[in-house]
Amino acid sequence: MRWGVWSSALGSHWRREVLRTNLWLVPGVEVLAAIALFAGTLALDKAAYHGDFRLPAWVIAGSADAARQILTAIAAAVITVVGVVFSIILVTLTLASTQFGPRMLRNFIRDRGTQLTLGTFVATFIYAVLVVVSIGPGPRGDFVPHIGVTVTLALMVADMAVLIYFIHHTATAIQLPNVIASIAADLSEAIEVQGGGNDVATGPAPAPEHGPSSAELLARMEAGGVAVKAADSGYLQFIRLRSMVRFAKKANAVISLHHRPGHFIVQGHTIGTVWPPEAAAEVNEALARAHITGPYRTLTQDVSFGIDQLVEIAIRALSPAVNDTFTAITCVDWLGDSLCKIVKRWHPVRVHRDEQGFIRVIAAQPSYERLVQRSFEKIRQASMGMPAIMIRQLDAIAKIMAETTGPAQRRVLLDQADMIQRASERTVSEEADRADVRRDFETVCLIDARLGGREQAAR
Repeated sequence: MRWGVWSSALGSHWRREVLRTNLWLVPGVEVLAAIALFAGTLALDKAAYHGDFRLPAWVIAGSADAARQILTAIAAAVITVVGVVFSIILVTLTLASTQFGPRMLRNFIRDRGTQLTLGTFVATFIYAVLVVVSIGPGPRGDFVPHIGVTVTLALMVADMAVLIYFIHHTATAIQLPNVIASIAADLSEAIEVQGGGNDVATGPAPAPEHGPSSAELLARMEAGGVAVKAADSGYLQFIRLRSMVRFAKKANAVISLHHRPGHFIVQGHTIGTVWPPEAAAEVNEALARAHITGPYRTLTQDVSFGIDQLVEIAIRALSPAVNDTFTAITCVDWLGDSLCKIVKRWHPVRVHRDEQGFIRVIAAQPSYERLVQRSFEKIRQASMGMPAIMIRQLDAIAKIMAETTGPAQRRVLLDQADMIQRASERTVSEEADRADVRRDFETVCLIDARLGGREQAAR
């Protein structure tokens, strides 16, 4: 079923995001790998200690006291560097929160380079401590894990390489063009996953449609449906649509969701409607388990969040305190790229059916019109009297319009272009600047006329 493929893909994406957006998973995996490595080298060292095989010439030899000194020095140095790395991370997060906005912090926390660096140093420290502990007396004299000491020195060399990488990575990651490009890349992936354009091609053929239409069901809900209340307050982060379809089928009910991921819901307020009324009690309990709320928004089912992140950086750059026009222009460029993809791929599934083809869930989805408005309106409002931003927005609209497939899509873009043109005439003082904005507006109108003429000729 189409809904099954869509829900499964988003569920997998949600789980990946939850695991990725933390600073403990990768270090935890590396610590476990260090423990496993210690177990292996300890077994080899004990075999060599008992004379089962000869140690290679490249293995470091020495007394137990020398081994303890080497390992203690390495462990102390590594844990000191871990403190330095944590300090760099905190400075980076502070800078990101101040310059890019607090919502950008999650982008830095989920960075694999940062997690890998932390994990490598912590794993080396754990390994060195375990090797130190293993040194002790034995039946053939002091047991010295020569292979373990050699591996510790090799890990220290690897740590230096990782530290150099981390410094380079952090220096490049905090540059605004890279931050904006990474957000745009995440947004592009979200558009691909949530757009719904490829589900039919990859999933089984949908079952024949049965039962009332969505319009008829919505009319019944308006007349006699029962409201479903939110169990918790917070931002709606994820909806398990497959589970909802399953328990709606079991209750022989239809659920209409009034909110989509990204909306803030208040405990006790209506989040949906159920029909028939007698199924409300069962559905209300199951719905509480089928959605996740939290203190922040995520991109998993909320493509608007990626757009809002780019818009936030742009309007911060346009504020009088920052006055960074070129950063705002970079954001407009990437927003134009994202909207070009939305024009071609944004066909999200709103109606979800069961295996027999009956409608079970009617979900809320952001419309193409609303996504365009989110991309342009706040930046336009913040760029009054700034022809450079207006010109770049009109250039982006022209590129997006070239990808449109119908007059309805072009009408939305023309509305935005009209508002930018009127803002220019009203707030830009220099006539030459107004003429430049006017010229780009006329280009948008010419593209619309040309595409409209082609459509009429085709008909």
